[in-house]
Amino acid sequence: MNSDRLTSLLGLAQKARKIVSGEFAVEQAVRSNKAKLLLIAIDASENSKKSYHSLANYYQIVCYETLSKDQFGAATGKPPRAALAVIDSGFSQAIITTLLT
Repeated sequence: MNSDRLTSLLGLAQKARKIVSGEFAVEQAVRSNKAKLLLIAIDASENSKKSYHSLANYYQIVCYETLSKDQFGAATGKPPRAALAVIDSGFSQAIITTLLT
């Protein structure tokens, strides 16, 4: 995984308003089937990870654990975040491709 490319993609997606962050907003995006990809910070609490994984499994959304909360915040220009939901299929495909290489 190329973390620089991933943070660049997250920044572009944020500028295009195709990323939702914050606990309530992420859960709402997943429950309304707007989320195409769920990213969880590797340093999020175990309870948060379990909750997000359960949510993603229930709504059949692709979910990955990657980067840290600080890296998520820096990439999106916000305070540290435990999870991000990508709501655009193009960005989600590009991010998945980056995660798998």
